[in-house]
Amino acid sequence: MAGHPDGEDVVYLDYNASAPLRPEALEAIVAALSSVGNASSMHHPGRDAAARVDLARRQLADLLNCSPGEIIFTSGATEANNLALRAGYARGGVLVTSAVEHPAVLEAARAVTAEHPASLVVLPVDGDGTVDLDPLHEVLRYREVALVSLMIANNETGVLTDLMPVIKAAHDAGALVHTDATQYVGRLPLDLNEVDVDLLSLSAHKFGGPQGVGALFVRRGTPLPHRPILVGGGHERGWRAGTLNVAGIAGLGAAAEAARLQLAQEVDRTTALRDTLEAALTAEVADCRINGARVGRLPGVTSITFPGVPADAVLATMPQVAASDGSACSSGAPSPSHVLLAMGHSREDADSTVRFSLGYATTTRDVERAAETAVNAVRHVRSMMAAPAEP
Repeated sequence: MAGHPDGEDVVYLDYNASAPLRPEALEAIVAALSSVGNASSMHHPGRDAAARVDLARRQLADLLNCSPGEIIFTSGATEANNLALRAGYARGGVLVTSAVEHPAVLEAARAVTAEHPASLVVLPVDGDGTVDLDPLHEVLRYREVALVSLMIANNETGVLTDLMPVIKAAHDAGALVHTDATQYVGRLPLDLNEVDVDLLSLSAHKFGGPQGVGALFVRRGTPLPHRPILVGGGHERGWRAGTLNVAGIAGLGAAAEAARLQLAQEVDRTTALRDTLEAALTAEVADCRINGARVGRLPGVTSITFPGVPADAVLATMPQVAASDGSACSSGAPSPSHVLLAMGHSREDADSTVRFSLGYATTTRDVERAAETAVNAVRHVRSMMAAPAEP
């Protein structure tokens, strides 16, 4: 629960946009900010800063079950996605992604293939938001594919992608695999010894770290040329030049450690809270629909369509609940969700969809308040829309 400018507590259910900062992360950030030193300097303060970075690298590696040397720190998942797609496409061949990716992947893919648009293949999804793999197999069979980039968890619906058949098919064809795991890391277990993607992107603020810092996992031995966006001093093994954000990285590491220790219990708890929220809403709003409900989803995410009720009106009617009408990166945009359109929703239904996303600090009381408030908001908007216009 968070504070509101007018003093009223706000129920925060927008974790997919940004999770609240974990206490452990705040403590690590403050400690780092209280010290001086460039992590590239050789004197004692510099070595102290480097030690904080090394600790964070190990903490994140423990969460992902990978080697610390396979982690490149970035400003967030957007930069990590851009690095991954630039490097992967530079191998030569086709770049394959899906219609429901985050703009940080879709727009990056369009940018890197701008000179050869035919080298970008965008896979369709079904009505549940699951990627259709038949076109992927066709592309892998008849064209040289450089990189396949599919998100493991969708940011709007929470729908999960089973990457194992994708990885096998891609690797058998000589292609690399990247996944945008921004919404997955810290919310469900992920063992990179088992899920053998070549590249993975993440952002700290999705699992309780600070905003403005993330990472790119690059599997050791991956045949991949460096294609840095920022050039200069050769930091992060040449992938990203620039003085390291020690405080942000320390916060990322502390959040990763906290998420790892609490992960098992949080999965069950947030799943139960999401199910409670969905049950309450579907019981009181008979015609609402839960998007992706028939397939695997993230434990704390629900995308609900209230037919005929504009999502922006619902959200405006319940300021005491922080939710979203889609991706935070595109909220307020005039166009409807590209994810829901790709799933076959009409424009009207896409514009009538609200996303609630829960996390580590969400309580049962939060969910009860949010459900009651959302039901009242939908009813209010419908009554206003049904009321005759004044002469």
